[in-house]
Amino acid sequence: MNTEKRQTNGVEGKVVLITGASSGIGEASARLLAKQGAEVMLGARRVERLESLTDEIRSAGGTAEYRKLDVTDPEDMEAFVNEAVEKFGRVDVIVNNAGVMPLSNLEERKIDEWNRMIDVNIRGVLHGIAAGLPVMQAQGGGQFVNVASIGAYEVTPTASVYCATKYAVRAISEGLRMETGRSIRVTLVSPGVTESELADSISDEHARAAMREYRRIALPAEAIAEAVAYAIAQPEGVDVNELTVRPAKDAV
Repeated sequence: MNTEKRQTNGVEGKVVLITGASSGIGEASARLLAKQGAEVMLGARRVERLESLTDEIRSAGGTAEYRKLDVTDPEDMEAFVNEAVEKFGRVDVIVNNAGVMPLSNLEERKIDEWNRMIDVNIRGVLHGIAAGLPVMQAQGGGQFVNVASIGAYEVTPTASVYCATKYAVRAISEGLRMETGRSIRVTLVSPGVTESELADSISDEHARAAMREYRRIALPAEAIAEAVAYAIAQPEGVDVNELTVRPAKDAV
């Protein structure tokens, strides 16, 4: 890797893996980081979107690869990381971004949706850590950027299980930071209301209506991508632990 290039803006030349890269924050982060000179490896279930995004990045002069990815499958995540190592020689950053948000009141007993959130939002992050940590330890450094939510700090009606999964991501991130010390950086990015397809998974009509009202004022996904890029761009020895990003009119 060209270390001189990496020093120009803190992002250029770094190999960045992004889960949930086919839309929303993941897609915006891929575009921005590639524009800043990162070599990006994109993972998601919707291959046609990944292919289109990869072509777009390459046409703009960037470097991108993609692979179909199910973050709930630890072997699939391991293969995703291994393919990045084969193609780029190393892994500098893993952005654990994939998430789902099918909100409902607990009394609705949507157990399958609860389990889906646990599988994607918690196990998906753990699988990313499990696959990437040995690689980063062997190469002597790296960074995890785990995307949580303001739901990692507060609970709202219909969002009990979703918030629980994001509290878990926050706890896992802090534990990882303490366990890995200075060699591996860990950043938790917690978006406020952001334009995305997350709400599309809400099957409960009451929760869907409430979310439409809640999301009247929303950040563009590009705003969260800027936060991700900021954390990655910091010089060695600077570990941005937590970033909370909300719409200005909604700030408290």
